[in-house]
Amino acid sequence: MYGYDQTGAPPGQGHGGHGGHSGHGYQQAPPPPPYGAQQGAPPPYGQPGPQQQQPFYPEPSPPSLQEAVRGFTTGSMSAEDFQGVFSSSKVYCPRGDTPGFLALHNTQQPVIPMFTTLKELRAYAGKESKYFVITGAEVLDLLPSGYGFVLDMEGEHRVVFDAKAVEEMVDFAMRRMYG
Repeated sequence: MYGYDQTGAPPGQGHGGHGGHSGHGYQQAPPPPPYGAQQGAPPPYGQPGPQQQQPFYPEPSPPSLQEAVRGFTTGSMSAEDFQGVFSSSKVYCPRGDTPGFLALHNTQQPVIPMFTTLKELRAYAGKESKYFVITGAEVLDLLPSGYGFVLDMEGEHRVVFDAKAVEEMVDFAMRRMYG
C-alpha cells in the first residue's frame, strides 16, 4: 500500500484524478463509528449475524460419561475429574411401575444399576425396558442413604460405588459447590 491509495491509483491520482490528496499517496480512512453504534440493521431473526473470528484451535469437548468410566477404571482419570464429568452427564436408570430407582439386593450392600448410554441399559435390561434419565448430580442428590450404584453393569468397564463411596462423592460435591 505504500505509495498507492486504496484504489490502486498512483500518488496524486486518487478518485477521479483530481489529486486532492496531500501528495503522499495515502488515502484517509473514514473515522470509525461511535462506540456502541450499529453498522447496518441487525440480521432477521434466525439468520446468522456477522462472522465472528473462530479460534485457531477448537475447544476440546469434555469426555462422555462412558469415556470417563473407561478412564477412571483404567487409572487414566482422577476421581475428581471423573466426578466432574459424572455430575454433568446423563445417567440412564431402569425403572419399575412406580417412580424411583430399582435396587439390587443380592449384593453385599444394596446397589442401583445405572448406565452411561441407552445402548448399555438395553444390553442389561432388554429392548422394551422402562427407564428414566437424570444427571449424575441428581443421582447424588436423590440416591437413598445406605445405597451404592453400579455403572454399566454388563459393560467392559463396570464400576461400582458402594454407599461409603457415594457419601464421599456427595461430600466432595458439597465442598466444591459451597467451599
